[in-house]
Amino acid sequence: MPEIRTGMVLLRPPALSDFAAWASLRAESRAFLTPWEPLWPVDDLTRGAFKRRLRRYQREIRESTGYPFLVFTADGRQLVGGLTLSHVVRGVTQSCSLGYWMGAPYAGKGLMTAAVKAVIPFVFDTLRLHRLEAACLPHNAASIRLLEKAGFSREGYARRYLCIEGRWQDHLLYAIVSDDPRP
Repeated sequence: MPEIRTGMVLLRPPALSDFAAWASLRAESRAFLTPWEPLWPVDDLTRGAFKRRLRRYQREIRESTGYPFLVFTADGRQLVGGLTLSHVVRGVTQSCSLGYWMGAPYAGKGLMTAAVKAVIPFVFDTLRLHRLEAACLPHNAASIRLLEKAGFSREGYARRYLCIEGRWQDHLLYAIVSDDPRP
């Protein structure tokens, strides 16, 4: 899997050596992240859970069904968040889903927008997919802004779409397709 670099961010697959920085940033950002994410398992921030996560990621990469990235500052020194391409479907669909999280200290600085814009060519030019989808909560103004800045179009509203913070919640559905203009 490649590293992806821009002037603002570096995206690369997670490694075991990232555990301490990842666990620290997730712990520090817990209150910021939990309103937007599924419930965290009790052991989520442990080394054992991180190893299991890495094994799942390696399987998904091997099977071409998912591509996980950690997002760093451009110099690669500071972990700021994560981005995942999941549910890769080939055949007549040729699509995948985008998910992302940003550490609280780095939110609102344009880093995740840069990361999402950077992964779009990987999706369309490297993986040769046709469609990249994303969903966000209707009250997540920052995520809506990010997706629209990255060139995604709002396509719909899905009732009780994902179990976030322990309850089924409605989501806005966004997508960008390979022949859409890229920002």
